[in-house]
Amino acid sequence: MRPSQNPEDINEFNRFYNQPIEYQESYFLPSINNPNNNQSFYADVSALKPNQHCYVESSAGNSSELVSDSPPIVNFNAMMQQGSDSYRSDMHHSPDDTFQSSGNSSCYTSDVTDLKHKLRELETAMLGPDSESMESYNTIPVAAANQVSSESDKLVGMMEMMPSGDLKEVLIACAKAIAENNLITAEWLMSELRTVVSVCGSPLQRLGAYMLEGLVARLASSGSSIYKALRCKEPTSVELFSYMHLLYEICPYFKFGYLSANGAIVDAMKDENSIHIIDFLIAQGSQWITLIHALAARPGGPPRIRITGIDDSTSAYARGGGIEIVGRRLSSIAASCNVPFEFHPVSASCPDIEIEHLKVRPGEPLAVNFALVLHHMPDESVGTQNHRDRLLRMVKSLSPKIVTLVEQESNTNTAQFFPRFLETLNYYLSVFESIDVALPRDHKERINVEQHCLAREIVNILACEGTERVERHELLERWRSRFAMAGFKPYPLSSSVNATIKTLLENYYQSYTLNERNGALYLGWMNRDLVASCAWK
Repeated sequence: MRPSQNPEDINEFNRFYNQPIEYQESYFLPSINNPNNNQSFYADVSALKPNQHCYVESSAGNSSELVSDSPPIVNFNAMMQQGSDSYRSDMHHSPDDTFQSSGNSSCYTSDVTDLKHKLRELETAMLGPDSESMESYNTIPVAAANQVSSESDKLVGMMEMMPSGDLKEVLIACAKAIAENNLITAEWLMSELRTVVSVCGSPLQRLGAYMLEGLVARLASSGSSIYKALRCKEPTSVELFSYMHLLYEICPYFKFGYLSANGAIVDAMKDENSIHIIDFLIAQGSQWITLIHALAARPGGPPRIRITGIDDSTSAYARGGGIEIVGRRLSSIAASCNVPFEFHPVSASCPDIEIEHLKVRPGEPLAVNFALVLHHMPDESVGTQNHRDRLLRMVKSLSPKIVTLVEQESNTNTAQFFPRFLETLNYYLSVFESIDVALPRDHKERINVEQHCLAREIVNILACEGTERVERHELLERWRSRFAMAGFKPYPLSSSVNATIKTLLENYYQSYTLNERNGALYLGWMNRDLVASCAWK
C-alpha cells in the first residue's frame, strides 16, 4: 500500500491491534448508543503461537489513510459486485473459512434454546432490562414489540439462508445490514464474526478481522477517530521500515510498478543527455536505484540525472528522518556508478504542490512519476478542490516527455458503501492469498506486515466518508479518461518492459499473472488484476 498523503494520525494508527487478548461482551445496541465507550482489545502479535486464534474486538475509533511505504503498497479487489446474486466468489477458500466455533458462539447452531437466548439479548438491548421474555409484549410499546419480533424473524431467516456457514457470506450479510441501517442484524452478526476471524488464520479469516474493525467503526460513526482511543505500542521507525521492506520483497507489486515505470522512462529518454525526474512520492527512493544502474550502463555514457522528490510523513517516520536521507543515499549510489546526479527535495503534501515547488528548468527533458499516489488525491466527488485533475493539468503544462502511472486496479472512489465493501473484500482477499503463499500463517512478521501496512487502509475504505476517506482507487479506464481530459496521449510500454516483468515474476509464486491490454500492463493474482501500469506523453 502506498504511504498515506494525510498522515497526521500515523502514530495513532501504529497502535493498531496490539493489546492483550481479553473477552469483551458482544456488540449489541448499547454500544451504538454510547459512542464514548472506547474499550478495545487487540491481539499482541509478539505472543502469537501456531494455530492460535486471535480475535479482534473493537469500539469507537478512527480510520485514516494507510501506513505503508518502503515501497508504496497496493489496495486490492475484484470488479464491483451488485445484489445478492453476486455474493459468492469464484475464489477457492480454505475450510477454515466456515464457522467452526464451539458452544453457543456459532451463527449456525441447531440449539433452539441458544437462539432464543440470543434473541432475548437483542430484545433486552432494544427494550431495556425490564423486558423479561419475548412473550411479554403486552407490557411494552406495541411499535417496539413489533420491531423486536420483526428483527427476530430476520435473524432466524438468516440462519436458514446461510446453511453453509461461509465466512465470506456472513461478512457480506453484515455489510448489507449496515447499508440498510438494519442495526439489530448487523450488531448480532458482528458479535458472531468475532468468534471466527483471526489475524493468524486463513487469508479470509485474517482479512475478515480487519474488515470487521471497519464495519464496527462505520456503525459507530467513528471512522475518523478509531485509532486515537487505543493505548497500544506503535512500531518504531526501524520496525515499520522492516515491515514495509518485507512486503516489498515477498510480493512483486512494488517491483512491478517500479520496473515498468523505469522501463518507460529509459525508453523515452534514450537520446537525452540530461533527465529531470519528478517523483510525486519519493518514499525511500528505492525505485531510482535500478534506474541509476540501468542508465550507468547506457552505451555512450550515462545522462545527467536530476530527481525532484516529494516527501510524505509516513515515509519520513519509517526511514527515521527527513527526505535528505533519500538524497544522500541516491547521490552515493550515483557516485559509485559515475552518474552525474542532483537531488531536489520537496517537503510538502501532493495537494499543496504548485509549479514553483518543482524547479523545472526551461528546455530540460522531463519525466513525471505517479507511482501509487494519485488515488490519495481528492477529486470532484469529495469537494470543490479537485486536486486529482488539477495535478494532471499542472503536469501537462510542463510539457513532459513521459508521465508514468502505477495504480491499484480497484474501484472504491465514488462507489457507495455496500458495493465498495464487496470490491474491498474481493480485492484484498487476493492480496492476502498472495501473502499466504509467501509466509507461514504463524509468522510473526507476516502478522505485523498485514496489520501495519494493510489494515489501516482497509478500515479507511470501509469506515470513512468525505475528506476523511483518503483511499480512493479507480480502475485504469477511469484514469485514462482523466489523463485524456488533461491533454495527454498514451505512450505504449515497449515489449522489453513486458519481458523484464516476466523475468521478475519467475522469482515468485506461479499464480501471479501478467497481461498486456491497450498498451498497459496488469499484474494480477489468479483471476484478479491488482496493479496497472501505463505511460503518457
